Amino acid sequence: MKKVQRFVVWICKHFNREQILNIVDELIQVLDDKNPDLKPKDDFKEKHPNYRKFSADPLAPLNAADIVKPKKT
Repeated sequence: MKKVQRFVVWICKHFNREQILNIVDELIQVLDDKNPDLKPKDDFKEKHPNYRKFSADPLAPLNAADIVKPKKT
């Protein structure tokens, strides 16, 4: 949470009130998916990078295993 507070302080030091209101409006548009060019970072994909990245074996599964008789030596 400290990072967010530091970011807010940085914004307040670098921008005037009108610019901050414009920034807030743009962020609200991003959160409402009104701006297709910008998407927020997907936290789920970072935590689970291999989710749904799999491949199925194209061969059909075996119905019954072949019984192999042990060799007599």
